[in-house]
Amino acid sequence: MDRPPTGPSSDKHPPSLISPDGFGLEGPSDLPDPNFHAYRRDLADVSLAGQVIASHFVEPVEYTLVRAAEFREFPDESGQVIADLVAGERMRLLDCKLGWAWGYAGPEERVGYLNADALGLD
Repeated sequence: MDRPPTGPSSDKHPPSLISPDGFGLEGPSDLPDPNFHAYRRDLADVSLAGQVIASHFVEPVEYTLVRAAEFREFPDESGQVIADLVAGERMRLLDCKLGWAWGYAGPEERVGYLNADALGLD
């Protein structure tokens, strides 16, 4: 049994596999290393626009640590420690919620979390 067209686009050509901006729309994604490029589903560094999909993009804001802190892989005290940071080191902050600051820090500019009070944010 043949089905009738279901909408105005049914009589048009199939969708393109390339976006108007030239991005491929098929195959595996070649995402940047999340250890060194800050992106999540909800938020990403604005420098990654066009490379990742996120609900919002922000520009990192630089803060200086007011006390020593453990820089962690996840926003939890049980998260693996990436680096031990000392007062005076900088963090490029992208997000701060529920007592955790997320962004770039440490000697390698890794992506991770630290307690927000280390930045003087409560």
